[in-house]
Amino acid sequence: MLFNRKDLLGLEFLDKKEIQIILDSVKPFKSLFMRSVKKAPTLVGKTVVTLFYEPSTRTRTSFEIAAKRLSADVVNLAVNASSVVKGESLIDTGKTLAAMNADYIIIRHSMTGAPDILARNLDASVINAGDGFHEHPTQGLLDLYTIFEKKKKFENLKVLLVGDILHSRVAKSNIWALTKMGADVAVAGPPTLIPQGIEKLGVKVFYNLDEALKTADVVNILRIQLERQKENLFPSVHEYVELYQLTKDRLAKAKSNVLVMHPGPMNRGIEISSEVADSVNAVINEQVTNGIAVRMAILFLLKPKANKNAYSD
Repeated sequence: MLFNRKDLLGLEFLDKKEIQIILDSVKPFKSLFMRSVKKAPTLVGKTVVTLFYEPSTRTRTSFEIAAKRLSADVVNLAVNASSVVKGESLIDTGKTLAAMNADYIIIRHSMTGAPDILARNLDASVINAGDGFHEHPTQGLLDLYTIFEKKKKFENLKVLLVGDILHSRVAKSNIWALTKMGADVAVAGPPTLIPQGIEKLGVKVFYNLDEALKTADVVNILRIQLERQKENLFPSVHEYVELYQLTKDRLAKAKSNVLVMHPGPMNRGIEISSEVADSVNAVINEQVTNGIAVRMAILFLLKPKANKNAYSD
């Protein structure tokens, strides 16, 4: 089966075979990335534009490195210094980029569905780098690749997501993909940060972290978005730390080979202790490395349409 998609908008829209094709494609790109000569001519002559309406360090830099490793030309559009601040619409911005012959547009936006709007209006391949509270598909894929690299399977693997499930697009992408691949997914966190009805997605819910950790093979700690604390969704940061921070003592209650993950950036001392973040169980830095290889694979697999709107001589 060939991967025959123009865009990557969310893991909800991919089937198990498509996810497996992506994961199978990552290993050779990781091997390339780890060599002394890190570049391949795969995307010579192609233009990749990063269009980030929200701040990002890891994701944006990872995409930029991935594109450059494939020999693409990369343009980082500074939204706060562009025509967007003058009121230009998302579609008009996209069409301007298409007229400049952009082949790939990587977008992060606070509005759920923004990547889909661009994808339906442009011939360029659109990659969702995070939209609202919806999805973050490449983070989900790099998490999956890291899990498989370490555990060698998904079937019946017990994966626990901890923290702010309600606002986390990383959690949504992980849940969609892991359940399709056969993993047993559970979530743990304060009741106010667990979406109502999440069990319908095949997810088990825990409110007691100690209980949830007992059977977990993988624990993915999600960032507590401190800006959400203004909404009073839990009484205090101190109480959250007491009940849900992954500490050395809590980790001792889990399996000795439990995998500890975090999509970053970490709030050390809040959702995860420094002892755990730097422990032998943690693969947080490996997630970052794998993110570059995953994004290389995505750029390789997607198929932009011939651009009818580009300038010509």
